[in-house]
Amino acid sequence: MAISGQVALDPDGKLVGVGDPGAQAEQVFANLEHCLAAAGATFEHIAKMTIFVTDMANMPAIRAVRDRYIPGTKPAASAVQVAALFHPDVLLEIEAFAIV
Repeated sequence: MAISGQVALDPDGKLVGVGDPGAQAEQVFANLEHCLAAAGATFEHIAKMTIFVTDMANMPAIRAVRDRYIPGTKPAASAVQVAALFHPDVLLEIEAFAIV
């Protein structure tokens, strides 16, 4: 299954954590968890993940959240710095491919 880019939007469509990459990562991983659960999957099913960030300096905060959601062996992953995402306050976007 493919999960398109997830950003830090809460269930009401409001951006979480403006200016805070850790808070945004927390919402993004919660969104990913929800998408996986809807397909009967967990983070253990993820085979590949791509993280798009507007600033590589935010990666330590993002990795800290990732490590809480995905302890142990991590899936294959790429991190790519981009000039911008769809909204200037969005600091990261994650897409994932899971084998279910």
